[in-house]
Amino acid sequence: MPQAMDQRATPPPREYTDGSTAIVRAALEAGCNFFAGYPITPASPILTMMMREMPRVGGIAVQGEDEIASIGMCIGAVMAGARALTATSGPGISLYSENLGLAVMGEIPLVVVDVQRLGPATGGATTVGQGDVQFVRWGTSGGYPIIALAPSSVPECYHLTMKAFDLAERFRCPVFLLTDKELNMTMATVALDAYRPVDVRPRPRAEEPGRPYRYTPAEDVPPLRHYGAGETVRFTGSTHDERAFITKHPPTVDALNRHLAAKIEEHRDEIEMAAADLDPRAETLVVSYGVTAGAAREAVRRSRAGGAPLSSVVLQTLWPVPEATLRRAATGVRRVLVPELNLGQYRREVERVLPGMDVSGLNRVDGEMITPEQILEAVR
Repeated sequence: MPQAMDQRATPPPREYTDGSTAIVRAALEAGCNFFAGYPITPASPILTMMMREMPRVGGIAVQGEDEIASIGMCIGAVMAGARALTATSGPGISLYSENLGLAVMGEIPLVVVDVQRLGPATGGATTVGQGDVQFVRWGTSGGYPIIALAPSSVPECYHLTMKAFDLAERFRCPVFLLTDKELNMTMATVALDAYRPVDVRPRPRAEEPGRPYRYTPAEDVPPLRHYGAGETVRFTGSTHDERAFITKHPPTVDALNRHLAAKIEEHRDEIEMAAADLDPRAETLVVSYGVTAGAAREAVRRSRAGGAPLSSVVLQTLWPVPEATLRRAATGVRRVLVPELNLGQYRREVERVLPGMDVSGLNRVDGEMITPEQILEAVR
């Protein structure tokens, strides 16, 4: 047999792994050199792996005394020049809330992994859920935009973690990676060539002394100035001018707050990601994200084999909402179905983007997964 045929017949190398491992690997390859977190199911595997791996790359991993201290350490580490990651679950995001607002106001590049579980409160610590979708968007004061990505497979855990680090550096803001218990803790066989690395941009250093912020043009993102860079660096969570001095001067306060929104809203084309699988014959569009996307993909495959095809959009960016993608995908269909492991949190966004469209939800909050059969039945 010719050598070329032998090569084609050889399957790619595979590994047996989970989403937590993929996230840690991606973080290290993205240049993460600081981690702080507190044990919480189902995010604890990320903490334990980072504690093990960080010393091997010359980084620092800390188990904080609680979630509040952990995210505070990350913010301080970034201001000292580190590239930082933290990981928690829903109850931890509650405790992160105030410091997340500080990261938004101080324009801190930080990646926050939220491994979702069934809530509220302690809820189902070992139970899958997707109940933090609106929480991460609105969980801190002010209502200013954040970026949230949602992987739907182990390779996407790797890819979107690296992408999260790049977006955090690009827009000087906290970026959420919304995963879940099943995706992070269920072992899967993955072809090594399915991992797609991302070039994470180096952090630009500010050149103008004494001016760590810039508000005009509003959509611009100034470089970060670190502590210990040879000059005094001011940092505050209060409204401040471009030199970080606290101010109540209305035009300056207005410019600051409009900048915090515009630097994300005006760059949606760089942030929004989705995978569309459209069939011109389809009358129903299935919009999914996260672990539920696996069932949606299988339902679409079966629908086409059965002669009643569905179209699908798997959202990789949840915030900002990929509005243009949703509108294009909904063209020509009569109905949209949004399967979620909550009571319809993202369906609200789809209804807002597609007014007048028949948008329905398929929802489970009993700790079990949505199945392809349930999606097909909901369509029928």
